[in-house]
Amino acid sequence: MKLPTKILENAVTEISKLPGIGKKTALRLSLYLLKKDLQFSKDISKAINDLKEKTTFCHVCHMICDEGKCYCQNESTSINRELLCVVEDTPDVLAIQNTNYYNGLFHVIGGLISPIDGIGPENLNIESLVKRIDKGEIKEIIFALSPTLDGDTTSFYISKKLSKYNLKITTISRGIPIGGEIEYADEITLGKSISSRINYNLEQWKI
Repeated sequence: MKLPTKILENAVTEISKLPGIGKKTALRLSLYLLKKDLQFSKDISKAINDLKEKTTFCHVCHMICDEGKCYCQNESTSINRELLCVVEDTPDVLAIQNTNYYNGLFHVIGGLISPIDGIGPENLNIESLVKRIDKGEIKEIIFALSPTLDGDTTSFYISKKLSKYNLKITTISRGIPIGGEIEYADEITLGKSISSRINYNLEQWKI
């Protein structure tokens, strides 16, 4: 892509490094920024710098947090401190929180065990999870990891590490999504739906 100036070319190159943004989109964004006033660009630059410089990771649950207390240190009585949800990364935390169906704590392990990619248990936040369980306050953990081979391997490894504790270990349900068509479901998803079937409850339909 030939551009009229080196400065514009550099801007397009840097913006296109963001995930999901190609050269054409980067060019549109660069030209948009060029049309805006200088303060607009300064505000964006400051927000990005603050994101990198002031955002920290909680030493307990490993979620991103502002300078100060993390969500896990919130003393709100609405948080169920006996319930801990194990997730791969921060976007998973946000997705679960947005459902408004979960009010417990979280633990971000920072990835999944994947020997092919050279990621072992020692590369993840698993030991800090064990330390949290060791305090005896957690009564149940929920595995909310991706339903893949790596996700299942990680869940199995952690459950073995925690087997000595008097702890209820559960995992999120897997299967056909609400509103989904069975004929379009893949074989693995359909198989999981059948093997993880639940009792049919007439009470849920009462008005």
